[in-house]
Formats: sequence, C-alpha cells, structure tokens
Amino acid sequence: MEDNLAAAEEQPLKDRVNNRSRRIGSPAFREFIGSGWGERKDPDPVPSHARDFLTARYQKLGAQFRGERLVIPAGNYKVRSNDCDYRFRAHSAFAHLTGLGGELEPDAALVLEPLTDKEGTPLENAPENAGAATHRGIVFFRPQAPRSSEEFYADSTYGEFWVGPRMTLSQMEAVTGLEARPLDTLSDQLAKDAGLVQLRVIREVDASVQAAVEKVRSEAGLPTGEDAQSRDEKLEEAASVLRLQKDAAEVKELEHAIAVTKSGFEAMIRALPRATQHHRGERVVEGAFQARAREEGNGLGYDTIAASGNHANTLHWIDNDGPVRSGDLILIDAGVEADSLYTADITRTLPVNGKFTPVQAKVYNAVLDACEAGLAQANKPGCKFKDVHDAAVAALVKHLDAWGVLPVSAEQTLSKDGGEYRRWMPHGVSHHLGLDVHDCALAARDMYMDALLEPGMCFTIEPGLYFHQDDQLLPEELRGIGVRIEDDVLVEANGSVRRLSEDIPRTIEEVEAWMARLNEYPAS
Repeated sequence: MEDNLAAAEEQPLKDRVNNRSRRIGSPAFREFIGSGWGERKDPDPVPSHARDFLTARYQKLGAQFRGERLVIPAGNYKVRSNDCDYRFRAHSAFAHLTGLGGELEPDAALVLEPLTDKEGTPLENAPENAGAATHRGIVFFRPQAPRSSEEFYADSTYGEFWVGPRMTLSQMEAVTGLEARPLDTLSDQLAKDAGLVQLRVIREVDASVQAAVEKVRSEAGLPTGEDAQSRDEKLEEAASVLRLQKDAAEVKELEHAIAVTKSGFEAMIRALPRATQHHRGERVVEGAFQARAREEGNGLGYDTIAASGNHANTLHWIDNDGPVRSGDLILIDAGVEADSLYTADITRTLPVNGKFTPVQAKVYNAVLDACEAGLAQANKPGCKFKDVHDAAVAALVKHLDAWGVLPVSAEQTLSKDGGEYRRWMPHGVSHHLGLDVHDCALAARDMYMDALLEPGMCFTIEPGLYFHQDDQLLPEELRGIGVRIEDDVLVEANGSVRRLSEDIPRTIEEVEAWMARLNEYPAS
C-alpha cells in the first residue's frame, strides 16, 4: 500500500486523467498508424454567411484604434466535469468579426493588424485618413494536423481520430476571406514592431493569448496588467457597441433563427398532451424544443423557460421540473441559436388545453395591449430605446388601475417616487438581440437606454404581468396567473420598426386556432 501511495505522489495530478486508458507509443505503431491513408476527400469549403461583410465590420472597429494591433480571442473549451468539456462556443466578438459559428475554432485568435503608409508608419487618426482602410484581419488557429503526427490519433481534444478533421489554412481563408496562419506563429505576430505598435486584447477570454500579449508589452516597456486594463476594456466595449446596428447578413441570420424557433414552438405545442401525463411535464415541453434547436440550428440560444401555472411568475424559471395541467397557462420563453450563433428570443403564453378562460384572456389581452403600445412608440420619430419600455408599462398600468389593483393612482405609480406597479411587472421591456441574447451589453447608457432608435437595431419587446398565487393584494381570480409575450423587432432603413416574429401567433384567436390545428383541440 505504501509503495502504491508513493507512486501516486510521484505522478502529477494533471497526468492522472489518462490512467483509465493505455497510451501506445512504440515507434512501430506510430509508423503504422500514420501510413496507408488515401487522399482526403474534404468537401469544398462553404464561404461564411458573413464573409462579404467582415471587412466593413473590422474597419469600423479599427477606425477607433488606428495604428494599434487588436487581438480578439475565440476562447477555449470549458470543463463541464472532469475531462468532459462543454460544447465550444466562440466569444461573440470573435464570431462577429470572423463569421465563424458552430463549434469553430477553439483557441483561435483574430488579429487586426494595423495598415501602414508607404514609409511603413502606422496610419494615424488624421482627418485626411478618415474613411480609409485601417487594418487587415489575420486568423490564427490550429490547422489540420498531418496523419503522421501523434496529434492525429492520440489527442482526444483536437485529434482527427477523436473529433474529426479541422480546416486547413487554405480552407479557413476560403471560408472567411481572411488571411489564415498557424496558431503557433501568433506570438511572433504579437511581437512584431513591439514598442512601436500598441496592443489591445479582449481580456479574460483566453489566458494563454492574454499572457502572450502581456509578455510582449512587458518586454517592449508598454503598460501591462492593471495599467493596461482600461485600454483593453475600451476595445471590448467598442466590439460590443459595434453590434448595435446589424448589417444585412446579421438580419438574415436573425430571421432564420426566428423561423426555426417558430417550428420549435410548434413542436412544444404538439408535446403538450403528453406533457400533461408526465410528472415533469415542463421537461417534456423543454425537450421538444431542444430537439428542434439541435436538428435545425446550433442549439439553444439560452436555457428554455417552460413555466406552467404559478411557475410562470418566477421570471427565470429554468428548473422546468413541474407538472403541466390542463386549464393552466404555460409561459414558454425560448430561442434557437442558428449555426451562425445568432439567436432568437421569443415568449408565448399558451393555454395548456388550447382555450383561454375569461380571466386568463383578460390578463393576456392586457399584456398584448402593452406589446402593441411598445411597438407603436418605437415607430414614432425620435423614439429613444427607453421610450419603448415606458409606453408598454403605461399600457399595463391602465389595466392594473382599472382592476383596482394599484394602491395609488396610475399617475403616481408611474412617477419617479412611485413604482408600485413593479410588484407585478419588475423587468425591462426591451433588450438588444443578436449574437448574444442580451446583445451589446457593454454599451454605455447613452448608447443603449438613452439612444435614439437607429436602422439596423434589433431588439425585443416583452412586457408581462406576474400574479403570484400567494399575493394577497390581488383579487383571488388573478392569483397564480403569469403572462409574458415577447417579440423580436428590427428598425428598418426607413426608420420604421418591423416585427420579425410576426408569423408566430400572438392574439387569443390566432393562438387558439394555431393550437387547434397542431393538436386537434376543439376549434374556437
């Protein structure tokens, strides 16, 4: 026993994960495993959905940092348990500026290399250079390994035997339209003209890339660590703000994600009869959507909320372990993430048995009125982002006042010193949508809440009313009812606001007819 303990102490913990399997390393095996392979028959690379838009995106970013080298890491695999990783999902700034979606490319980094003038001097932010190209993009990644390498057969994280082939350098260039280089040359690129060229990196995405940047900074006498943090954060903020206005490629991907999300909602509606027979019916509903999201997209844009009955009053109910009962409402907040990583964000509140009761319909129509008020406000010239929220809330307050629920007047509860209505409507009505379900989150208030609506902005309108079953300040008939309706909208080039999710039924008549068609409920 003591000998075994001594041997265990000699083996580092990081190496013990391989104790469950044998590693064959004989020269004869290595020669054998690397020989006798035919020519790879890789499919022709398909250009990224965003390839023709990438230059405009990174030039818009680069114009804010002329003469500087900008480093945008993709990120790494993250451990789920022991040696099992979560599926890889790139940092949104990397995905936006490379067009690489799906599970491409762990450990990669995009470098926006500053362009120089004829004398080799970086272009400065001078008036005569306004609008000129400022940077070129280079993708550093792990290219396909030769079959004669140990990585090919022995590396369970990156090896072709384990996870399939990766792209070659030429394939990466064909997909993205960007120059591609091996990841092991990244450090050399970062060190080029060190001291003459400033570096910025998006932090806390890839520790090894960040360390490489810090090493170059230190050796060149540039600010490092906390001294460089504010500079790096300006890059991260700019990359987030860059997505406030979507281009045509992004809008197309959002429309696709919404269309697939509609089919996911239809799968959930079809699953409702089975859900009512299962002790965790909410999981039945959730699973129906998740299957559709993986079949037709990259997966879920966020954890699905399938909240039946009183669970609908827990805003972020994702346990989804409760029963689904006929006669109740079920609030479903779900979105498919497309292969491009753009996500929809839709909420519908449905009667489990296909028919709203009169009191359910009363609450539902109040929320629907708020949706329409928010959209109408968005279509007014000079509308600010926060105005959409205010208009929707004002519509809800009218109903709360008419029902005698408010302890004060409608005017008072909407005042700066009021806010009592937030007991039943506590969240914001809108957020930007795109690669992240809450996109552009690093934008300052003047660029977000206080900003005018501009063409290309995509955001949600999602008012709700949440009446907890133990809320004794409510009439008994309202207790236990929770309703939210959420749509995704786009500001068009002419300034009008279009509901991208218009095809997903939302009025009581449309919802009941939709459910009857899908599940053979009695027609309304």
